[in-house]
Amino acid sequence: MKHVKPGLADYLLLTGLAIIFGASFIFTNLAVSEIAPLTVATSRLMLAAVLLYALMLIKRQHLPAKGRIWLFIIAAAFFGNAFPFALISWGQVKVDAGLTAILMAVMPLITVLLAHLTTADEKMNRYKLVGVICGLLGVVVLMGWDELGSLGDNMLRQYAIALAACCYAVNAIVTKQLTGVARLPMMTALMLVATIMLLPFTLWLEVPWTSPPGVRSLVAIVALAVGPTALATLIILNIIDRSGASFLSQINFMVPLAGVFMGWLFLNEVLPAKAWIALFIILTGIAISRVGNDKRML
Repeated sequence: MKHVKPGLADYLLLTGLAIIFGASFIFTNLAVSEIAPLTVATSRLMLAAVLLYALMLIKRQHLPAKGRIWLFIIAAAFFGNAFPFALISWGQVKVDAGLTAILMAVMPLITVLLAHLTTADEKMNRYKLVGVICGLLGVVVLMGWDELGSLGDNMLRQYAIALAACCYAVNAIVTKQLTGVARLPMMTALMLVATIMLLPFTLWLEVPWTSPPGVRSLVAIVALAVGPTALATLIILNIIDRSGASFLSQINFMVPLAGVFMGWLFLNEVLPAKAWIALFIILTGIAISRVGNDKRML
């Protein structure tokens, strides 16, 4: 499909998507204050799956046919939804929304490294290499060199969020195998499979019916399902159809800024100076690696 040059509507969609993703850190922070983290992750996936499935039926579409494609759907559901949602929810029990946004910002840089190792057409070059080094340096600045070896509870939760960013990077490679699948049925299948993956562990480990949540947490879960999970999926599909995946990738600059700003605005989070320095270094790395996308391999 030939994409048109992005216009004002496309940039508005991209900005709206960044705000939705930034808000996801806020809603997760609110939800896990009263609800166990696996329950939060499973609930948002389950509700999003119901919404997307209903939309799919309205459009008279069907889930992908049986076959090898379901292996990639299962892998994408695990790395793109089930595992990272669980990690982020558990991490944000103790980690602020703004700090979470910064940790997640390393995802596109990890993707560059994985693409070099697993693909034939997206090899590393000097720009991408500098971008990856900037990303790693940003993480070191953010956490502190000494604390990278710490096993404190808060550090483990920060590691969990960083691991979630790695999962999203792996998912970016896996989903290359799903480009020929109708998008709405594919995304519906991902949500359904991810829900099935997490549900048994949630029921076993957290027994969610024994701890009735408050209204604030329920509203946060509904907001997570409708906004950052279901609605964001539809916006992503729209942006890719209109302007392509390369244009969508610019959101990597916007989400951490939106997350940090919204954490400050709504949760009164005040980030230390090293967090702002780390954010600058990571965003610089993303910018340099983006330049590398237009350069030939060394």
